[in-house]
Amino acid sequence: MDLSRRNMLKLGGAALAMIPVVALAAKNDAMRSAMKYKDAPEGDKSCSNCVQFVPGKSPADAGGCKIFPGDTEVSPKGYCVAWAKKP
Repeated sequence: MDLSRRNMLKLGGAALAMIPVVALAAKNDAMRSAMKYKDAPEGDKSCSNCVQFVPGKSPADAGGCKIFPGDTEVSPKGYCVAWAKKP
């Protein structure tokens, strides 16, 4: 019983220690996959004209997305199913 509890505490501590490492990742692959992200536009729908897109330093640079936390590699020409037209 103690061995099981000890292992659980070790694994929990290791998981907590990994949180900052995961938060610094440049791509959120799991979320990209869930939202069917691709680096090409879908007709006239692209990240650059989506309300969720956070532009990079210049219009051609990769930016971020409010849907993909921590992801800084979102192409302005990309597309995902969460696309919503800017007002």
